[in-house]
Amino acid sequence: MRGGRGRKLKSEINVVPYIDVMLCLLIIFMVMPSSNNPSSIDLPHAEKSVRPPDAYIQVTIKPNGALSIGIAGKNADAPETAPNRDALVRKLAALHEDNPDYPVLIAGDKESKYDDVIQLISEAKKMGINRVGLATK
Repeated sequence: MRGGRGRKLKSEINVVPYIDVMLCLLIIFMVMPSSNNPSSIDLPHAEKSVRPPDAYIQVTIKPNGALSIGIAGKNADAPETAPNRDALVRKLAALHEDNPDYPVLIAGDKESKYDDVIQLISEAKKMGINRVGLATK
């Protein structure tokens, strides 16, 4: 230390690297939610029930909108296709009048619209059918 004053120590914190790290984290957290698809839902697979019903009314919904209804189980008959939902509901009411003890199982394909299944459950409940269920694989 010749002739005078020495160097002073800086007692400041250099915040520039911290700002860079925080900006990188902000960008990561902004990009990550956009990579997730919120409309896809991965539903669990259900186990088979211990004792399925012997005979039941089965309503089948296909992804292309095709509807069919029939009796399945012991007294099985060939399912009939319905051109629209109103015809299906009328056929369901007729089958329920003939067989009031039979439960109704709705079998929707994986790619069927969730709204179609819920609407059929609602229609069956409005008719007074208490035993309405969903068929699983």
